[in-house]
Amino acid sequence: MYGTWWSLVPPVVAILLAFITKEVYSSLFVGVLLGALFTAGFQPWGTFETLFTTMTGSMNLNIIIFDVLLGMIIVLMQKSGGSRAYGNWAIGKIKSKKSALFATTGLGVLIFVDDYFNCLTVGSVMRPVTDKYKVSRAKLAYIIDATAAPICIIAPISSWAAAVNSYVPENSSLTGFQLFLSTIPFNLYALLTLLMVFLVIGLNLDFGLMKKHDKNAEMGDIFTSGAEVFTGMAAAAEEGKKHGRVMDLVLPVAVLIVSAVFGMIYTGMLGGATGIIDAFANCNAETSLIFATTVTVIFMAVLYLPRKVITFREFMNSLAEGCKLMVPAILILTFAWTLKGMGDNLGIGEFVNGTVGASATASIFIPAIMFAVALFLAFSTGTSWGTFAILVPIVVEMFKMADEKMMVIAVSAVLAGAVCGDHVSPISDTTIMSSAGAQSNHINHVQTQMQYAMVVAAVCVVGYIIAGICKNWFITLLLSAAILVAAVFGIKKYYDKKEAEC
Repeated sequence: MYGTWWSLVPPVVAILLAFITKEVYSSLFVGVLLGALFTAGFQPWGTFETLFTTMTGSMNLNIIIFDVLLGMIIVLMQKSGGSRAYGNWAIGKIKSKKSALFATTGLGVLIFVDDYFNCLTVGSVMRPVTDKYKVSRAKLAYIIDATAAPICIIAPISSWAAAVNSYVPENSSLTGFQLFLSTIPFNLYALLTLLMVFLVIGLNLDFGLMKKHDKNAEMGDIFTSGAEVFTGMAAAAEEGKKHGRVMDLVLPVAVLIVSAVFGMIYTGMLGGATGIIDAFANCNAETSLIFATTVTVIFMAVLYLPRKVITFREFMNSLAEGCKLMVPAILILTFAWTLKGMGDNLGIGEFVNGTVGASATASIFIPAIMFAVALFLAFSTGTSWGTFAILVPIVVEMFKMADEKMMVIAVSAVLAGAVCGDHVSPISDTTIMSSAGAQSNHINHVQTQMQYAMVVAAVCVVGYIIAGICKNWFITLLLSAAILVAAVFGIKKYYDKKEAEC
């Protein structure tokens, strides 16, 4: 079975099961189990041994440590009351509806370390402000969701970056971190979604069902039926000491960024780099991220404990709570790493290279196709991480020996499509938590957001065809942004004309 089409069966089965069951854990596990059966020649004990030796051999303890420490930081920020303090500060400073929406966007961009923390924190902090200026809960949920995953997937210092880094095979021409950095300017959905948010706010543009909800909000009906379903989930994000300050949120984020950048430059220099750009390209990203989160936890202890923002017991309990917060992510990572290991056992790289490697590089449509496949898979399963886990190793194997630039573009398309699918999926955890943070009716949020997201997705398909032709990020991004701006102005003109006729 080594190096034959059988090597594709485990990931294909995982994809099909994900479509059918809408559940990623069992789908990945069945794919892993099939890989173990094939590797061991269907021998029961050999299958058992292969399963666990591959799992332990594929696991990346550094990424798990980083996730747990990041979870601890998120819990500590939540308990400190810094988010509450930011909200109180914002209420006093913000004087208009547009300013309230821009402030919500700014906070979403600031909290880039994790999408879960982003969704619940931004919602709980900014909801009183947006309510004051009669912003619909559906609109608030859209802004929250549009600055959660799309920000995390282009932030090198985040749980998402660490996850993508870990999915790249070791024998790739680029390290996982180098590949992640290279995908950022080609991640059209993330970048264009942020542009869409600024256009929507700046032009005061509402269309489709969102227009209906915003009209209701102007008349005072900002609350939507079913909001109470999510208040329990959102309550955790609103906990925090009343005497917390804005600096309790901002300073730890700043320390995390600075220490991560320092760690990356330092490890890159240790590796023989002669300049800063060289250092980033050759750094030890995993060690740097662990260093940054460790320094940040120590800094938070110094910042919080002497001022009695939280107690020592609360500080130590946050380690266990942070670990619990990251359990779903760690489970997906573990199964994904093992599935990748099974693919290596079965020679999936050799088969993919021998079968489609040469022809794939000649096709300008591969990035657009991968975007669509990733979108559909993430939409069906509700998880972008599971989609990364299945598709990224396959795409890397497809191009790694033939066309490095096309590999970067195709991986970018997978990341972008997965975030888009996750963004519009009604069963996505971030979609649900955005509804929770805004206390919006979940179906209202899904329906209104989907109409905005599909405009961006349509532009992305065209953009990835352009990327396949020119292979230049600047031209691709410039033309894609121009198409999106033209589309948005076209939509605005249509609705303005329609209103004038009424």
